[in-house]
Amino acid sequence: MGVTFDHAPDRPEHIDAILNGLDRYNPETTNIFQEYVTEQCELKSYDCYANLALLKLYQFNPHLTKDETITNILVKSLTVFPSPDFSLALHLLPPHILTPASASSALPAAGDAPLSEAVQKLNVLNNNLGQASYAAFWSTLDSDDLYADLVADVAGFEELIRIRIALTISQSVREIERPLLESWLGMTGAAFDKFIGGVCGWQIEGSLVKIPLNKENEAKGTVVRENVKIDQFSRVIRRAYEQPA
Repeated sequence: MGVTFDHAPDRPEHIDAILNGLDRYNPETTNIFQEYVTEQCELKSYDCYANLALLKLYQFNPHLTKDETITNILVKSLTVFPSPDFSLALHLLPPHILTPASASSALPAAGDAPLSEAVQKLNVLNNNLGQASYAAFWSTLDSDDLYADLVADVAGFEELIRIRIALTISQSVREIERPLLESWLGMTGAAFDKFIGGVCGWQIEGSLVKIPLNKENEAKGTVVRENVKIDQFSRVIRRAYEQPA
């Protein structure tokens, strides 16, 4: 049985009570949800359902909106790619944030509202991850000091991203060239060795990194059998020549 969308193993009881009651739509719970987002950032926990509920409260009560909380929710959602959480959060934000004046350019222009610029920049990171452009993700992350500010509140952000990238890679390949994997993980040297061996449990053999066999990366032959009788073919052919009534 799969895990339900609203499941969060680390969710406190008082948050669960709010989400399952009428207080979920009470503006007075905004501060509680905001503190919960801060807790997720500090403890490396994650609760998409609660975060979306807060963004919905912001929709109904724009005066309660806290920009830092919005960006923290988006940054946290990046750490669980390839789930659609970032897009779900993005679609609960006001249109003026999603379509800045510089919408015609690839990157936000100077002069855009701070929150709009932050959201657009985080969307670039999300696109990098969604397109499996992992080397581009790390170069983009290092390209602007604003990125460092945006991810500063999320403890272990880079490690969480690396773990998700490694998980994605482990589902598709059995071995990979070390230089390529270094670029995808944004790390080299002893730090790379430690992550590959200690966190991933993979083996480094010369210039190759070996990934253990699992049900996702195992090559399997597929045999397609067609069980169609001759008389079924004959009926199809006969109908093709029959004149319509």
